[in-house]
Order: sequence, then structure tokens, then C-alpha cells
Amino acid sequence: MLLAAIEATNFRNLSGRIEWGPRLNIIYGNNGQGKTNWLEAIYLLARTKSFRTQRLQEAIKFGEELAVIRGTVTAGSDIERELQVTLHDNSKTIFVNAKRETLARYLTQLQVFSFTATDLEVVRGAPEARRRFLDRGIASLKPAYLKTIADYAKVIKQKNRVLQLANENEIGLAQVEDLLAPWNEQLIKLGVSIHHAREEYVTSLNAALERQLFERRDVTTRYVSSLENKGDLSDYESLLRSRIALRLAAEVGAGHALIGPHRDDLEIHLDGREIRVYGSSGQQRSALLLLDLAAISLYNSTANHHPVFIIDDVDAELDEGRIRHLLEYLENRTQTFITTSKRNHVEGFFSRANVYEIEDGKVRSSQAQNDSASANSILA
Repeated sequence: MLLAAIEATNFRNLSGRIEWGPRLNIIYGNNGQGKTNWLEAIYLLARTKSFRTQRLQEAIKFGEELAVIRGTVTAGSDIERELQVTLHDNSKTIFVNAKRETLARYLTQLQVFSFTATDLEVVRGAPEARRRFLDRGIASLKPAYLKTIADYAKVIKQKNRVLQLANENEIGLAQVEDLLAPWNEQLIKLGVSIHHAREEYVTSLNAALERQLFERRDVTTRYVSSLENKGDLSDYESLLRSRIALRLAAEVGAGHALIGPHRDDLEIHLDGREIRVYGSSGQQRSALLLLDLAAISLYNSTANHHPVFIIDDVDAELDEGRIRHLLEYLENRTQTFITTSKRNHVEGFFSRANVYEIEDGKVRSSQAQNDSASANSILA
């Protein structure tokens, strides 16, 4: 799928509609003009979330009650879909071809990978960010996995309610065990699926990292189960079941679930050392980029279309030589969107890119790939 066009209404400082090119799209302009806002709109249209805030109402233009992002997605010459995300307060409504759609089905419409300052949490932040990285990658290859993750989250939420109730009301362990039994059975079933899917994905990710051509760095990953050294991980279901039974009292004392893949992590190593602990800021950026490219490589090997790849403030993260190498590598692999405030760093790619100068949230000027600025471009 390709993102052919996007339109923003009352979303931050954006206004108007932009038609995008199928390969490289360069968004440039001075700081504070709205370059990153357009990337955020693309990301929101694809994932229904922002990479900048968890409070979606912050993205609604001041003084307005709602914001709307609409986009046209195409596949080949005969498939076209209209996507829409409407924000109101901190809630969202999603549509495909003007009809309400479930989140699981909506998220299959446009696949996006991202390299932003927020994404650096994958290599330097808490385990939750790395679990999300894994789960997004798996879902890009196996959309049904989205339901598995969603169902697991619901089970954990229900189990935590029982545990919190037991903690506050001193319910006997035998009664708690009975109350938890149906939730634990679902947790085990879904947890096994998640564990195996993540292990399989990490194996494939490491294989992709080994053949990575963009930059020769020895980056490897290792999936770390929270049950490691607690028993036989090769029989994960039995181990998970036994540890849940063993830790019942501890879970009641904590008031929340302590056992399951929601406690797992991903180790990321550079030249044999864990990058979260020992890596410099530049090394962490390099590792994140290589992880993104490996995930894109896996997607390219299974899908019959290109994903979207957004890179925010590319010149802040990479030097001019590496930008050139990266953009050459991405050609024919992704529909790429980059922002930059340093036009000279990417001018060499203007002849093969769609180029947009942003001023006050609008396209001040644009140039279509291999064409003049006045042809085949839509100015907002």
C-alpha cells in the first residue's frame, strides 16, 4: 500500500491536502513550521496513535473541538481506500471508506515504520518500548497477531482487577485461585502464542541484521523471557502454568499479575555489549536504524508492496554521508518521508524525490519527482 495523499483539518497547525510521491518525499523548512506535524499526521493515520504524545487532545488545534486526518491509500492501479481518523477530546474514531472500522482491521490498511526521537526508547528506554517494537514487527507480518495482543491485554486487565480486589479485601488464597482460574487459562493460551511469536521474530530479525547492507555494525538481539532460569523454557506452557500457581500469593500481595510475557524484554547488543547500558548516543541511533531496516527487510520479504518509513529530523540523527547512503538503500524498499531543516544535506536527491517546503503548516512550494514545481503538485 502507498499513501497517495493526506489532508489535515484542525490538526496542530496543519491545513490543506498534500499528494505524495510513491518513493522518496522530502519535507523541509525552518524549525517550528510544521514539518514534524505532517509526519505525525501520517503516523496517526496509519497507527491511530501519535509518536509525540499519548494525550491526543494535545494535537487538536487550540480553540477547536475536533481534528480530522484523511488519507488516500492505493495498491496498484485498481485498489484505492480512504482512511480517516477523527479526534475529539482524548478519544478517536476510525473509518475506512467512510464506514466505522474495528481497530484490528484498520491497522492492516497502511504499514508504517518510524525513526524518530521517541523511537530511541526502543534502545535506551524501558522494556515496554522493546516489547512494542517486537509486537509491531510481528503484526506487520501476521495481522492476526494484533488480536492476540489485544486479547492478552484484556485478560491481564481482568486478572489485575481480581488481584487488586483480593489484596484490598483479604480474600483467601483458595477463593482467589478459583476466581483467577478462567483468566489464568486464557493467559497461558495467549501467553504461549506471544512467547513463540516473539522468539520466532527475533530469530528472523537477527538473520536480517546479519545480511544488513546499510552499515556494517555487529548488532544482535536476544529475547529475554521473564521466566529465564526458572525452569525449562523449551516447555514454555508447562513452565508458565507452574510459575503462575507458585506465585499466587506474591501476585495477591502485589495486586497485579507478575507472570507472563508482559514482563519480558529484548536485549540489543552492539559488538557484544548491551547497547542500552554501554552504548553512546550515536551508537544507540545507529542500532535503532539498523533494527528498523531489518524489520523493513522482513516486511519486504513477505509483503507484495512497500511499507511507509518516516524519518524525522534526519540531519539531526545522521551526517550527510550516512543520509545519502541510507536514502540510496531505501530506494525501491519503502515509501519514505523525511524531514530536514538543512536543505543542502538532501539536495542531491531532489531530482528523484517529491519535495515540499513547509511554512506555517502549509506547503509553500513543491516539486514532483522528475518534473517542474508547477506540474503534478498540489499546493495546500
